[in-house]
Amino acid sequence: MKVAVLGYGTVGSGVVEVLESHCEVIKKRTGGDVLEVSRILDLRDFPGDSHAAIFTKNFNDILKDDEIKVVAETMGGVNPAYEFTEKLLAAGKSVVTSNKELVAQKGLQLLNTAKEHNTNYLFEASVGGGIPIIRPMAQCLAGNNIEGIAGILNGTTNFILTKMIEENMSFSDALALAQKNGYAEKDPTADIEGHDACRKVCILASLAFGKHVYPSQVQTQGIKDITLQDVAYAASANGVIKLLGQIKYIDENSIAAFVSPAVVFAGSQLASVRDVFNAILVRGDAVGDVCFYGRGAGKLPTASAVVADMVDCAKHIDRRKIFGWGAGDSDYVVDYKQVLPMQFYVRAKMSQSEVLALFSDVKFLSRKGQPSDETAFITDKMTENELMQKLSGKVVYSTIKVAEY
Repeated sequence: MKVAVLGYGTVGSGVVEVLESHCEVIKKRTGGDVLEVSRILDLRDFPGDSHAAIFTKNFNDILKDDEIKVVAETMGGVNPAYEFTEKLLAAGKSVVTSNKELVAQKGLQLLNTAKEHNTNYLFEASVGGGIPIIRPMAQCLAGNNIEGIAGILNGTTNFILTKMIEENMSFSDALALAQKNGYAEKDPTADIEGHDACRKVCILASLAFGKHVYPSQVQTQGIKDITLQDVAYAASANGVIKLLGQIKYIDENSIAAFVSPAVVFAGSQLASVRDVFNAILVRGDAVGDVCFYGRGAGKLPTASAVVADMVDCAKHIDRRKIFGWGAGDSDYVVDYKQVLPMQFYVRAKMSQSEVLALFSDVKFLSRKGQPSDETAFITDKMTENELMQKLSGKVVYSTIKVAEY
């Protein structure tokens, strides 16, 4: 069976490599079909590459080739990936992707196009790289009502926080090291501001609860304001700070979804996730907590997930998988700050007596070199709006959510 690849960057070249190096294994998985890469689309030149004969800069070479049945889109971004994917699905070709931004923004439209034309649109690699999560949630956990999801969804931020926690490295130094090691882009905004994790939260929430969630609906906070003081205080409570994407079921018509730093206590499966690794914890009413762990990015881990979807499409070439979600609405994702009680870590210029006058059942924290006028503590459960009201007029250095996973 002929297949094509859109984009020959890190992931796209990895897809070609996996298809060729695992040819015999893939043949067994498809029931005898060999997935032959017949076209690679990229506007750049790759002098000396062994695939020179199949490169093209003309999208129509793929669109109009009736022998190409499955296409891997690894271009990234919304345009022109959205236009290309729409046309391919309408032409009767199945498309798989690692493009989380596209799925988060346009997944509903593309799933509907696939349904209209009896094709498949699959995106296992869009969340967690090589970690299997989309298919297990859609199939293996189908007998559960999902109560919540919490995930370390970005390897760059987890690497930075690991260096801050374990080596007392400043945020700026840890970011510079991540860039030196190739974990962070020259412009790291999408990672450190939480936008990358936000897109993955949208996909997981849409899949878990059946209604499309857009990035604009997910309140997102990154890690750039996390300090070594916060890290030290969290450690005194036997906790670590992670950037978490969290999704909570509220009722049939509403969920909460947000991305933010969170204190995770030892004993949680998420607390021990280090460096560039990702982990996604799903809480179901029947199964309890299950955790999916592995490399959340990288050439071959991500490519392996893309190829798995290509194999799945090859096995369903004449029939559509029942997969996807429906439309959401503007009120579907509620403001978690109003409705979701949780504990908080607070660091402020306050005395303990001032804290006790405002909060009940607090746990005070300490660190080496703690200033006499600085107090850090864990609150009891309240909404974030209630917390902000209590702290109004106070000098507050940090407030960080405490995870319940």
